[in-house]
Amino acid sequence: MTTETDTKPAYSPGLAGVIAGETEICWVDPNAGLMYRGYDIHEMAEKANFEEVAYLLLNGELPTTKQLEEFSKALAAERPLPKEVLEMMRLMPKNTHPMDMLRTGVSMLGPFDPQLNDHSHDANIRKAIRLIAKTTTLIADGFRIQHGQNPLPERPDLTMAGNLFYKLSGEVPPTWKIRMMDTIFILYADHEFNASTFAARVTAATLADIYAAVTSACGTLKGPLHGGANEEAMAMLDEIKTADRAEDWMMNALAKKAKIMGFGHRVYKSGDSRVPIMREIGRDLGQRVGKDQWIPICEKLEATMDREKHLCANVDLYAAPVFAMLNFDPALNTPIFAASRVAGWCAHVVEQQDHNRLIRPRSLYTGPASRPYKAAAASNGS
Repeated sequence: MTTETDTKPAYSPGLAGVIAGETEICWVDPNAGLMYRGYDIHEMAEKANFEEVAYLLLNGELPTTKQLEEFSKALAAERPLPKEVLEMMRLMPKNTHPMDMLRTGVSMLGPFDPQLNDHSHDANIRKAIRLIAKTTTLIADGFRIQHGQNPLPERPDLTMAGNLFYKLSGEVPPTWKIRMMDTIFILYADHEFNASTFAARVTAATLADIYAAVTSACGTLKGPLHGGANEEAMAMLDEIKTADRAEDWMMNALAKKAKIMGFGHRVYKSGDSRVPIMREIGRDLGQRVGKDQWIPICEKLEATMDREKHLCANVDLYAAPVFAMLNFDPALNTPIFAASRVAGWCAHVVEQQDHNRLIRPRSLYTGPASRPYKAAAASNGS
């Protein structure tokens, strides 16, 4: 005789701990580690540039000097947008969130790609290069259009990080600032089967095109429980204002059982591996620009949360003030995250379609038991 427990499959809410696939791209170590194709994130953040990391994610190995030069030139050449996409952005409401602008722009780019429905490995790599290149352009051009400014021409002599600064402000920033942005892009480039990457892989598994998959990823990233967390975290820091107010603010928020952004992670148990690097960027940046109040607030919040709930900070807590000190509008926090993560998304789409299997999980039914149908007329007694 079987019991109800015997017949019910195992269930993990939110797929927590469930192994949903294999990947050679990225490994998130629960004990505060992160690797891209076998390379430690801390070493990559210190020594590599983003173009090098993007090449690694897409191709599996680090580029030679010649390969990196060719890859960087290919990215720079693919940055301009079709004029129709620019016109579409001009037609969108002025209060459109930049993530909605980005998601719509990525989707519209698809039909302009002559290899849209070619899912071969080589075609997917070429489309990935176009998407990585054009994502920053969508962000910068869309933001300027929203604010009544004309988009600026591309600067192929600049790296992706440097070009993003230029396209938004019209000024080429100092080398140290570009290097900081490069490091931030490296930290955000991939993170295994996070929500947006998994959404991209689910879409790609149906043999939909890479633009459809990245559109799915953009929609998923927007949520405040994923990429939108750093935008929410900055609002929290603006409310706290000074480090001496941080502990009381945290205790009040915990007492109210409020959702506090920038803490906890589904995988990491011993701290987010990206936090120490982002914290030091924030400390250095604060001293350079005369805004050294933000990192002490984060550190006080981090210490209080660890003491009270044994929860570690995640990278969003420190990314929020870093973006603010780099003079990015808070609404751009999540799109900038996407400008980096698109490299990871594309790598996962390529990998998924190289070894494809439709992703189709089951659900645990909790509705009514089987019951007979009664026609409306019969149930009304007529």
